[in-house]
Amino acid sequence: MTDTRLEAGAEAPDLTLLDQDGKRVSLADFRGRKVVLYFYPAAMTPGCTTQACDFRDSLASLQGAGYEVIGVSRDEPEKLKRFAERDGLTFPLLSDPDAAVHRAYAAWGEKMNYGKVIEGVIRSTFVIDEQGRVVLAKYNVKATGHVARIRKELGID
Repeated sequence: MTDTRLEAGAEAPDLTLLDQDGKRVSLADFRGRKVVLYFYPAAMTPGCTTQACDFRDSLASLQGAGYEVIGVSRDEPEKLKRFAERDGLTFPLLSDPDAAVHRAYAAWGEKMNYGKVIEGVIRSTFVIDEQGRVVLAKYNVKATGHVARIRKELGID
């Protein structure tokens, strides 16, 4: 568990979680490939759907540049499966019900919600290189336009 935000150059915390099909997926499975790992509050909510669909619509260009996309939320695999099927999401959606991986990435903590301080998911995105090191760490991102900004920072058209 960490409250310390990850920065470029840090080793990405390993993870092993169930995906939308109930299959175990580890970050180590992607070693040798670049990964865009993003944390979102809840499947099938408006903002999270916008963000997931933006990743879906950018998947070909991201994969063409050598990046895999992985989404992580606290939702159970069954809900993630419905989300993936409903919106045609073809990348892994991982279930972290106890938020342990969220905490490892400092994507869980205090945040403002409608003027109140609450504890919850901090919408965050991490770009991880082939060796498992963080290249970009973005916290408190907006659902809309975020994928375009990540692509621009990575130099992907």
